[in-house]
Amino acid sequence: MPTVLNECGCRVYFHSHEPNEPAHVHVDKGGGSAKIWLESVTVARNVGLAPHDLGEMMRLVRKHRDHLMEAWDEYFGPRSG
Repeated sequence: MPTVLNECGCRVYFHSHEPNEPAHVHVDKGGGSAKIWLESVTVARNVGLAPHDLGEMMRLVRKHRDHLMEAWDEYFGPRSG
């Protein structure tokens, strides 16, 4: 599970076994975790995160979206479509 960003207590990473899904990241903070789609920067799944922490994660992903998309393409190969 390659980590692509650590900021504000959040670990942003990919699961190496999900290359056929749309571009997304997993973000952990404390005991919670979220899966966030990169194209639309929307939440696919939230497990145990308070609204404040989830909002912080969304801002973090928006801020670094271009970098995260590039990292996805480097790791999994260019997206089609």
